[in-house]
Amino acid sequence: MSLELFGAKRSSLNNFVKNLKLSIAAAVYKPDLKVELSPETEIKDVLLRDKKNPAFQLTEPNAIVKYLADDFTNEELIKFEETVLYKALISNKRESLNDIELKLPESVKLKPAQIILFASVYPRFEGDEKSAPKWFTEFAQDEKVASGIKHALSISKLERRKETNTGAQNLVKDHLVKSQADRILPKADERNILITSALPYVNNVPHLGNIVGSVLSADIYARYAKNRNYNAIFICGTDEYGTATETKALEDGVTPQQLCDKYHKIHKQVYDWFDIGFDYFGRTTTPLQTEIAQDIFKKLDKGEYLEEKTTEQLYCEHHHSFLADRFVEGICPKCGYEDARGDQCDKCGQLLDPLELIEPRCKVDGTKPIVKPSTHIYLKLNELETPLKEWVDISSEKGAWSKNSKTITNSWIKQGLEPRCITRDLKWGTPVPRPGYEDKVLYVWFDATIGYVSITANYFKSIDESSVDNWQKWWKNPENVDLYQFMGKDNVPFHTVVFPASQIGTGDNWTKLHHLSTTEYLQYEGGKFSKSRGVGVFGNNAEETGVPASVWRYYLASSRPETSDAHFSWDDFVTKNNSELLANLGNFVNRIVKFAIAKYNGVLPQYDTKNIPNYDQFLTDINTLLGTYIKNMEAVNLRKGLETAMLISSRGNQFLQENKLDNTLYNEYPDKSDAVVAIGLNLVYLVSAVISPFMPDTTKKINEILNAPALSITNTFIPILSPGHHIGQAQYLFTRIDEKKIAEWRALYGGQQKK
Repeated sequence: MSLELFGAKRSSLNNFVKNLKLSIAAAVYKPDLKVELSPETEIKDVLLRDKKNPAFQLTEPNAIVKYLADDFTNEELIKFEETVLYKALISNKRESLNDIELKLPESVKLKPAQIILFASVYPRFEGDEKSAPKWFTEFAQDEKVASGIKHALSISKLERRKETNTGAQNLVKDHLVKSQADRILPKADERNILITSALPYVNNVPHLGNIVGSVLSADIYARYAKNRNYNAIFICGTDEYGTATETKALEDGVTPQQLCDKYHKIHKQVYDWFDIGFDYFGRTTTPLQTEIAQDIFKKLDKGEYLEEKTTEQLYCEHHHSFLADRFVEGICPKCGYEDARGDQCDKCGQLLDPLELIEPRCKVDGTKPIVKPSTHIYLKLNELETPLKEWVDISSEKGAWSKNSKTITNSWIKQGLEPRCITRDLKWGTPVPRPGYEDKVLYVWFDATIGYVSITANYFKSIDESSVDNWQKWWKNPENVDLYQFMGKDNVPFHTVVFPASQIGTGDNWTKLHHLSTTEYLQYEGGKFSKSRGVGVFGNNAEETGVPASVWRYYLASSRPETSDAHFSWDDFVTKNNSELLANLGNFVNRIVKFAIAKYNGVLPQYDTKNIPNYDQFLTDINTLLGTYIKNMEAVNLRKGLETAMLISSRGNQFLQENKLDNTLYNEYPDKSDAVVAIGLNLVYLVSAVISPFMPDTTKKINEILNAPALSITNTFIPILSPGHHIGQAQYLFTRIDEKKIAEWRALYGGQQKK
């Protein structure tokens, strides 16, 4: 007979076992007969045939082994293989063999039954010499069997053994994010950072421009600082006093306090949804606000920095009330803008006196106000100008204030400071602690900035009544605390002139502004946000879209108007989700994680970076990007920081692409595959850290996927996840947004635009 022996072409665990049976049997019984892979398409599986007698064919591997041995004994071992082991093999999963209780011979005999059994259990013990039984090891060492194994491996590949999931986690704890204390206090010999964002006014729902300009920007920096294990605290709350609240309450038929309670809750819900991580979100309508604000007032009075003046003010005869600055509108005398407010023009940024406005009108009812005399208290900014200017010169440089905040502050000082009124004819506000002023309150812009202090005091009070005075460890500790403040540019003068001048005037050792980060305006689709006209996306609308908060945070941070006005665009919003988050970050994490789970049982293998070509250049690239990221974040260039974080993710995608992460890499170049997977997963861990200030929920998901706690942002790339560490289940980080939603959302939030 002229025999031909063909093996199974298709690569699978079961087919490899078939080829192994044939190869060993041929090596033992017919050394001149070699198993080949037939080019003939009709041969789907194994085949033994006689070239001279086409009628002779065998297609069942066990039958072929018996035929080659000329031994057709049907031993119990063969029955065991054909029933129990076969069920496991056809699943094509190595691990399916692990739980089977094996019946193995005591000694090696080169008989069909042992060849068939050996081939079937080979995937269980191959490459795992420690657990291999004596019979298996001795059988594999036989010269003819070893030759058959070698030939089988040459014609078909046995997929590499997956790592054993031992549950081991060996993380370097020095590189993890530390837990913060329940009561955050400054610490000796540590970097202590006090972070505030402009207190949002309570009688409205914040829109996207409000959110990115203050609370989101502050939150991003606060999360960065805490990730770096700086000792940081983030304080904010609602600004609740003033004419706007009093008037809105009158319109709604409720008390000012009821109005404040309602909107404080709305604000908190919006910020909670946006994942803003305040350490404490308070409010200004508290006894501690009154106590601290009045103490500052009295110390200014004692230092003779306050004076009385009787001046003419605008008075609305229609609702019988003096009009606060913000409740007078008219034409700006500086630039001609028609909707300037009585305290400031939103177009040119100049501070105004209501009496300067051309054609003034009451914002409440639109009537023309009259001029009436009223006596008020003024803060003598002119007498505080010299020490204030000295402080501004030092702090703005040392703290690297944003460009627009420097420009606005210096324009104030250059013009020369004048006494500024700090009381108002209102009932809703902090009482003025001076006889004869029972019907007046402190001006909201003098009072509101003190809210940062009183809210900090309330933070400590909420923990323990007796610890209230701990606020002074933050606010009267300039030697050990850096104050970082975040706001829109229209709030700058009150934080760089009025508030610090008041602090200087008290004579106390106040913690004053170190770094000021301000934004320009975020416009909506080429126009302004307007709640009354239904134009723009407000805090509650973002949630209604069904798009996760992480995507909104990413979009706003990537569009943050740091040096010029920015414009919200639905087209850009959807593009950033689909082309940046999904295609870049989501693809990188999903690709390496799914590969590690499929090929390595989700366990980091032992590896050596020497097996990765150009690894030194890759490391240089990552560390250069990481250094740029840290530099930008330290300087509060948040948009650049985010861009760099995404570049690290892009470099991760490039890393997987240039090393060709696929089945061929895994099977043909195992050492390289091991190193690429281990480094790739560690780079995912680094990416989780650098994006954490911007997308904390996405970082949480990545950490769940990696089965690892929050990673601190290290100065250089350090592979923290070590061999043996097991990751969790794969998750999709982002989902594609259908472009059809653009028109739907644009119509829903477009309102009635003014011509």
